[in-house]
Amino acid sequence: MKSSSTSSLKAGFVFLLAGLAGLAAAAQPLDLVGVTLLNTLTTNLNGTGVRVAQVEADDSSSGEFEVNPASPQQPAGLFEYYSSSGSATTFPNSVGAESGHADVVAQYFYGLAAGSTGVATNVAQVDNYEASDFASGVNVLGNYVVNLPPSNINDPVINQSFIIGGTTVSEQESIDTAYDNYAAEYSTLFVSGVGDSGGVNPPATGYNGLGVGAYGGATSTGPTPDNGRAKPDLVAPTQNTSWATPVIAGAAALLIQAGLRGDGGGATVAAASPITIKALLLNGAIKPGDWTNASPSPLDPRYGAGILNVFNSYKQMTGSRHGYSVAASVATGAAHPPTGATATVNALSGWDYDTNTSSTVSDGVNHYYFNVTNGNPAASFTATATLVWNRQQNQTAINILNLFLYNTANNHLIASSISTVDNVQHLWVPRLPAGRYDLQVWKAGGAGTVSPSETYALAFEFFAVPLSIAKTAGTITLAWPVYPAGFRPASATDLLTPPGSWNTNYPEPVVNAALQQNQLTLGMTNAATFFRLIRP
Repeated sequence: MKSSSTSSLKAGFVFLLAGLAGLAAAAQPLDLVGVTLLNTLTTNLNGTGVRVAQVEADDSSSGEFEVNPASPQQPAGLFEYYSSSGSATTFPNSVGAESGHADVVAQYFYGLAAGSTGVATNVAQVDNYEASDFASGVNVLGNYVVNLPPSNINDPVINQSFIIGGTTVSEQESIDTAYDNYAAEYSTLFVSGVGDSGGVNPPATGYNGLGVGAYGGATSTGPTPDNGRAKPDLVAPTQNTSWATPVIAGAAALLIQAGLRGDGGGATVAAASPITIKALLLNGAIKPGDWTNASPSPLDPRYGAGILNVFNSYKQMTGSRHGYSVAASVATGAAHPPTGATATVNALSGWDYDTNTSSTVSDGVNHYYFNVTNGNPAASFTATATLVWNRQQNQTAINILNLFLYNTANNHLIASSISTVDNVQHLWVPRLPAGRYDLQVWKAGGAGTVSPSETYALAFEFFAVPLSIAKTAGTITLAWPVYPAGFRPASATDLLTPPGSWNTNYPEPVVNAALQQNQLTLGMTNAATFFRLIRP
């Protein structure tokens, strides 16, 4: 990724390069982030109709920021180029020059080349900006002043594979404010890399954007320097954050297309809202084996919500929008156990785009009730829920919203996400027994709230994944659902074998699209063998 000193804004932009020449030819494992499965089981979900922007720091301080259309094998007419020298719709042109970094970012973002690394291969337009022109500014008395475009550039997803390095806390806060104001005003999702080492960097530190890290590669870790907010939000399996960022930006474009074409139901504007897309992307993520979060932080400082899986996020979108079961209020700071309402959300996977309202004397609580069962009273479920809202335009503070999960049988609090500095809350609860649960979106009331009402997006999923075994002559076939994705079989000869020692050396399963199943056929042996599913 790119970064700079604070002597001038242009000097502050840096991209982080890690083996650029080798990575240019390396195929992104699209199967690892759910793109391959998504393409197998859906129709034409490829970014159609979605405009995107690609903001690039100058490779050499001599105007090298442009994508050569031949690199991602896209038509030249897809691109428009912008710098302080003007704009152009052809390549090459007089406003800039080709950037090797920009070319590889483009390959991961929307590339069509053979062995394609591209996620959103049919986007409607790419606006390619030079970073110091896109976010023009100067260093005034030790503070950055970032001036984003004064009007809407109409690109709902903006990829930023650069950092602004060497900033003080006050400079970071100034940069965050500029990006958050633009995002709130123009309904834009900035997808920004956090950096390749050390602490996280702006503009990925903004409240309203999506900060991206690399899983298994060079990456920075959170929290943010200013007040300890959780960043990154999400990671992708690449060698550095320059390449992880366009993978996740491409996934966002796919979900926006899906939302606008009605895959999430009739509320298309709500489905394609940046906060809904962000909530779905985080909630569909797969947790690495060592994922952890130390309360009150909602996310892991290395992995955020986990590893991108856009298929899971898409399936949660197609679960449709489900409003809260009942809204209630309690005295400020008072307990808020389940209300005893009988209304129930009629799906175990889906999303909502709604509002919560508090007052000077009361907290607002939106209750979502779920009957978590699959007909097997002994089933064990995993619950995951993600709540996202924006820092409002021209505001320094945020409204405080929290997530709570209660067991209604005994009013026992199962889990909570209660950060007072983040505008993301996240729950992940494995080994949840079947039962009736109350998922609460709580908004703080009293003095100091930014506004009485706050718009939020909520993504949720409760799942238990069954594994079946069918025997034929000399073989067995293991089968399990394609959704949720990310599971693989493991085996042992006895149940005393420690979990980490189970054998996972099996080929990839075959996807049976008609049955929506993964199927793996194996030869039979005389030894007793126990199978289970593990994730990741």
